[in-house]
Amino acid sequence: MGGSKNKSPAQKEKSQGKDVKDKKPKKSERNSTTTSVIINESKATKYINESKIITVQGLARQIDVKISTANSFLQKLLGDGTIKKIGGYSGHHLYKSVSGN
Repeated sequence: MGGSKNKSPAQKEKSQGKDVKDKKPKKSERNSTTTSVIINESKATKYINESKIITVQGLARQIDVKISTANSFLQKLLGDGTIKKIGGYSGHHLYKSVSGN
C-alpha cells in the first residue's frame, strides 16, 4: 500500500555525497582507554584511623579523589577487614576503623 517516500533531488545528492569516514564508529569499534587513579594510601589510612566515622564523601574530600574511587578503596578495606560498616542506607554508608579508635 504505502511505500517509502521518494527523495527530492537535493536529498538524493546529500545521501550520495556522504563518505563512510563521516559516520561514527560503532561502540564495538571505538578505542577504549582505561584510566587508573593512584590513591595516596598513607594519607587515606591516616584519615581513616583519626576519624570516628568514615563516609565515602568525607574520604573523597580529604584525599582529593572522586567519590567512586574513594568508594572502591573503602570496599577493598571492608573486604580486608580493616574497616567495618556501622550504619547508613541507600549507598550512604558509615564505616569505622577496626584497628583505630
